[in-house]
Amino acid sequence: MNALTLADFRARVAAMYLSDMDLAAFRVARDVLFGTHDQSAIPAPARHGFKGLSYFPPADEFVVEVSMRPAEGFLDIDTDGEDGVIRYDRVGKLDTPWGWLTLFWLKAYGGGLFLPFRDGTCGKESYGAGRYLTDTIKGTHGRGVQMVKDDLVRLDFNYAYNPSCAYDDAWLCPLTPFENRLNAEIRAGEQTYSPS
Repeated sequence: MNALTLADFRARVAAMYLSDMDLAAFRVARDVLFGTHDQSAIPAPARHGFKGLSYFPPADEFVVEVSMRPAEGFLDIDTDGEDGVIRYDRVGKLDTPWGWLTLFWLKAYGGGLFLPFRDGTCGKESYGAGRYLTDTIKGTHGRGVQMVKDDLVRLDFNYAYNPSCAYDDAWLCPLTPFENRLNAEIRAGEQTYSPS
């Protein structure tokens, strides 16, 4: 692992998420980053012919403001990798139109918000193990999950994305806990990755 190129990749991700570009421009920028950067989760041989990721069409019905109630307790997730067991604190329960989702805080240096979810498209049209709406340690600030006020959160599932393990088995990812599994089909955001 080259720490400087990894830091550069994360900085570029954060810059995209914090930019004022619209969804279409964001997706183009993300495709360029994934197809060209040395730290992309897409295997190097697959980057040569990479034509972009697959996305559901933009969907306004999957952009919602939801109430959040406090949640307590923690969840330990075993990554089966060098990170071992990671502890996530429950920050809040989000009352979405499709069911409750838990927003987590990763207990690590600096910490970060984490919102994984699995829905009815998983295993058919999107990655089987689930997708992420935010993982701020990786730089995904503000687009998928935004605080409106203390008890109100804006969720935009058009920014749902696959974890790194969806692109290459060499990656190990925290998967969606049972409490964040929805039966509804969230037809927004990134779809299943298939190499070009």
